[in-house]
Amino acid sequence: MSGTSGAVAFPLPDEIEAVVGGIESFVKAEVIPRHDEHHDLLDDVRLRYDANGCYSAEVVDLIKQIRRASADAGYFNLAVPESMGGGGLGHLAYYAAWERIYHLCGGTRWLAQFAISHWAFGPSVILEDVTERAASEVLPGFMSGEKMMCFGMSEPDAGSDATRLRTRAVPDSDGWLISGRKIWTTHVPIAEWMIVLAITDADRAAARRGGISAFLVPTDADGFAIEQIVRMWGEPGGPEAESVFDEVRVEPWQLVGELHEGFQIGLKGVSLGRVYNSARSVGLSRWAIEQSVAYAQQREAFGKTISEYQGVSLPLADAATEIHAAHLLGLNAASLLDQGHRAIKELSMAKAYSVQAGLRAIDRAIQTHGAMGFTNELGLAEAYHTIRLINVADGTNEILARTIFQRMANGDLDL
Repeated sequence: MSGTSGAVAFPLPDEIEAVVGGIESFVKAEVIPRHDEHHDLLDDVRLRYDANGCYSAEVVDLIKQIRRASADAGYFNLAVPESMGGGGLGHLAYYAAWERIYHLCGGTRWLAQFAISHWAFGPSVILEDVTERAASEVLPGFMSGEKMMCFGMSEPDAGSDATRLRTRAVPDSDGWLISGRKIWTTHVPIAEWMIVLAITDADRAAARRGGISAFLVPTDADGFAIEQIVRMWGEPGGPEAESVFDEVRVEPWQLVGELHEGFQIGLKGVSLGRVYNSARSVGLSRWAIEQSVAYAQQREAFGKTISEYQGVSLPLADAATEIHAAHLLGLNAASLLDQGHRAIKELSMAKAYSVQAGLRAIDRAIQTHGAMGFTNELGLAEAYHTIRLINVADGTNEILARTIFQRMANGDLDL
């Protein structure tokens, strides 16, 4: 047994540590060299995006190369259920692998986000109950990294309260016609398929007793269109987009899971997303703190290294303390999930605390570097953007706090 780090007393199982070490080697061999070779393309937003704001064709090809290489190496599907042909390693492996990736790559080598299948962009437990036809015709492309999916749940009027969905799937012959609108659908511009949540029983949905179904929809389907790229952070493009469905026909084989029970599929995905974002926050923060400590020990001001000034050193110590706590929260929540616990309270705590502590840590890292902290070269600004965004993704901090208190009010007071 070997530990997750020298500061953690609870070691990872040997098989997980071996996989995490393997994914680190993979990233060093496949991800970092591509960033070095294609530095301008990947780091210059004027080249990263095309005139429409989508990733350029060259960038899309590099993303696909990472997915395929990882699938070939056996890492891409490490946490995908064995019933689907994946590694079946569970939440702790998922957490530990993502934490190691972001700790290694920081805010500069962003292609690393495609080294492992993310629940919303590739195979995961949410596809465990697809039909036989989808399993034979669609799933293999996801597993190999050749094809990509996205997850369409959020709408202009339905964010944290997903029960306010307006997209409808109306029965038509032996299938359905989907009409509606989705927004904040990450990677829809480069995905071949979207899992779409739509109302199939309005009365049940209004009563919050189901009535929402999930469908696999090809993004080249008649009636489907990407209306606009959602641009953020002043950049000329991005991976988020708003799309519309105008009577897009789907057949019974495209139903995912049981009819009217698609919202539960979304909840499974969001839980995985909270594990991922907890790990991402800790990994990015550890990377940023390490850069800051090294810089503080060599940067001089007024005859001393700035590490000798408490205004620099003490905030970094506070940031390190918070990230250590976040790391332990994440490891604990992932372990509880693997033991069969729902861990709703603990996972909510881990995600909310990790992203908030991560935001403070990255901000402190930027402040330590002074004006250099804002430069593209260091990647701290990119890391800050990432963590600021995931203070909202997969459940806002406020929604998570509400969930934590509700669990406590219902008698879950184990702390």
